[in-house]
Amino acid sequence: MEKIIITGGNKLRGEVNISAAKNSVLPIIVASILCPEKIIIENAPMLEDVVVICDLLRELNCDVDLSNHNGNLNINTENLRPIDTNCELIRKIRASFLLMGPMLARFKYCKLSLPGGCNIGSRPIDLHLKGLKALGADISSGHGIIEARAEKLYGNRIYLDFPSVGATENIMMAAVLAKGTTIIENAAEEPEIWDLANFLNLMGAKIEGAGTGKIIIDGVISLKGISYKPIYDRIEAGTFMIAAAMTNSIIKVNGINKDHIRPLMEKLKECGIIFIEENYSVIVDGRGIKKPVDIKTMPYPGFPTDMQPQMMSFLSMVEGSSMITETVFENRFMHVAELARMGAKIKIDGRTAYVEGVKCITGCEVKATDLRAGAAMILAGLVAEGITEVKDIYHIDRGYVDIEEKIRKLGANIIRVQE
Repeated sequence: MEKIIITGGNKLRGEVNISAAKNSVLPIIVASILCPEKIIIENAPMLEDVVVICDLLRELNCDVDLSNHNGNLNINTENLRPIDTNCELIRKIRASFLLMGPMLARFKYCKLSLPGGCNIGSRPIDLHLKGLKALGADISSGHGIIEARAEKLYGNRIYLDFPSVGATENIMMAAVLAKGTTIIENAAEEPEIWDLANFLNLMGAKIEGAGTGKIIIDGVISLKGISYKPIYDRIEAGTFMIAAAMTNSIIKVNGINKDHIRPLMEKLKECGIIFIEENYSVIVDGRGIKKPVDIKTMPYPGFPTDMQPQMMSFLSMVEGSSMITETVFENRFMHVAELARMGAKIKIDGRTAYVEGVKCITGCEVKATDLRAGAAMILAGLVAEGITEVKDIYHIDRGYVDIEEKIRKLGANIIRVQE
């Protein structure tokens, strides 16, 4: 087991380069199943979740070559076979269930165990199954296993009760090879949805409206292999923006689409943070007086739930009262207890957290209870008095590439050690 040790109090300065978006790369890797030709994913982030999803493809007899740090990922699914995948690997990450759509589209059959991921609340797969059934799949379940069959997939109109990112992706991937037209209404609008659709379209799919609430897919007979570079990670970019704000520092964040991260930037501006915007870069000036704000997480283009823990860490040091309401995941306040150990004053009432800013927090031993909570604890450690030890950092490694090294290069006193 490893842990991250931070000695707080250092100012940050310099530039940081943002990696490709985990939440884009994972579905794009899975979408390669749809094409029996070579796929190259450029600038693939070397994350634990990426390694796991590549191992899953190998279980399906795919040829996967994951090169060194931020290199190309080469995938060839020509010899793919519809075998039962490794249950242990599937339980590691939520994205594993995205195998269902493309496997069903290519082989008309798929059998998976229920997926895993961070324990941040209920993330049911009913919308995935509803959409696949509407396309003609016969689905059965029992003993933690989902089995889907279809002699042929047919386009249909599908309305999602909630704009689920995963369900939108799964249905979209299944529909690209279905006969006829599929319309997904109340679809997720996240930038990662647009990125997946762009990838599929370059392969030969016919998808319109991705990034809006209505996606139209005209089925095609086959797709072709391509080389593709996914979008940058807006959540990693936001984490470094908050790092600048918390440490009263100026840093330059390279590799962002500002429209993708606009909800966070606008809230940080309300807090008093200054941004100088350049092409695919932003200079973040966090030296000014900070003001408290209220936040409510929502599906995109609302404030992202994946930035809520980091923002709470920041607001716990901002003088005054802030209120954070979590509407996406009902169990995404586990980091509150860890922040409280450091001296933060936060009260929870249902899905709302009331944050009373304190002048200082104190370093201690804390846990990364999930991926984004782990980032929040690192941020807290940057400003805490004394030494902070963050344990269970395997969660953090699922979504951040060399986070401690990137922060160290900005001037922080941070190291990773074996326990």
